[in-house]
Amino acid sequence: MRFAIIGTSRISDTFMDAASQVPEFELKAVYSRNREKGQVFADKYGAGLLYTSLEELADSKEVDAVYIASPNSCHAPQAIQMLNGGKHVLCEKPIASDSEELAKMLGAAGQNKVILLEAMRSVFDPGFAMIEKLLPRIGTVRRVAFTYCQYSSRYDRFKQGIIENAFNPRLSNAALMDIGVYCVHPMVKLFGLPKSIQAQSIFLHNGMEGMGTVVVLYDSMLAELHYSKITQGYLPSQIQGEQGTMLIYDIPDTKAIELCFGDGRRERIEIDKKKNNMYYEIEEFIRLVKRKEATNPHNQFSVWQMKVLDEIRRCAGIRFE
Repeated sequence: MRFAIIGTSRISDTFMDAASQVPEFELKAVYSRNREKGQVFADKYGAGLLYTSLEELADSKEVDAVYIASPNSCHAPQAIQMLNGGKHVLCEKPIASDSEELAKMLGAAGQNKVILLEAMRSVFDPGFAMIEKLLPRIGTVRRVAFTYCQYSSRYDRFKQGIIENAFNPRLSNAALMDIGVYCVHPMVKLFGLPKSIQAQSIFLHNGMEGMGTVVVLYDSMLAELHYSKITQGYLPSQIQGEQGTMLIYDIPDTKAIELCFGDGRRERIEIDKKKNNMYYEIEEFIRLVKRKEATNPHNQFSVWQMKVLDEIRRCAGIRFE
């Protein structure tokens, strides 16, 4: 499958590391507003075509699918343009800035009979499949505590007065969108939409949300989500049931799971999988395209995710221009 990449940041390098292991993947083209930067990326990975015009990329007959790794605020307009050009789109998380944007993206995918998929790497890999498989063993779930706190490598530069894209809220960036989404998406995929949401956030001097805590109510359980771009966390995520507790190491990239039971028994399961778990989202995307179906079952979870993100933002006062 002939791919183009929009964006040449670090995530695109990580994507290419995973994609190089997928036999059906071929990098055909690179898009960048900066021709020199784009050419360096194209040369690095053997792409024969370089575009500095989104219109030309959307119209290209040499490209079947596009991976979008641009800033969050660009996801919707760029995806819609590619979908209207007949391209399948694998879009980095979060797939959109809000539910309204996602609805327009899904509409364009349906009208053009092409695949749109959110690149939510964590839920496509064997680690998440193992969480789903083991969940019945801990009985009725009463509490979920998903945590992902990762000190951003760009935060030190931010404190020096250098505001890069990752800390610019005008680009629909927030700790919730960049980090917290890894807690929200697995939650809604496992348990569906909640009854109510409460949220609080800490903001930086430019209005960027740096960290947050969310308390979510379901019919018979509570969920707590802890996320941060300005501190580093070390605790595993947990799912507590009446018959046992599941420890998850870690929710964005599950490499091991430990079951702890009331009688003192502990069982650890190591996950045999690729080191770079973006591999599995690419593999699933290509599988969906080969099936030639205009819709896919994964989009429902992205819709639920965006509804939860919208409500968290409302509660916590996270606003984008």
